Amino acid sequence: MRIDKYLKVARILKKRTVGKELAINERLLINGRQAKASSAVKVGDIITIEFGHRTFKVRVLEIRDNASKQDALGMYEVIEEQNNDKV
Repeated sequence: MRIDKYLKVARILKKRTVGKELAINERLLINGRQAKASSAVKVGDIITIEFGHRTFKVRVLEIRDNASKQDALGMYEVIEEQNNDKV
């Protein structure tokens, strides 16, 4: 499944276009490598997302075409979450 679609189905992002823009701005990584919006995601992949002053790292546990809110929470596991605010 494409990463932009996965992020939307897993409810990490609200819109696929946001995922596409993150990829264009080089703020989206899969297993430490730069990702395009069309990059494929597999179970076990580590996705790193940088938006605003936050860095969010998740492990893909499951891939579904559609998911309810409860099912979406089981699609990934949060590994690390950082707030990069400079005070």
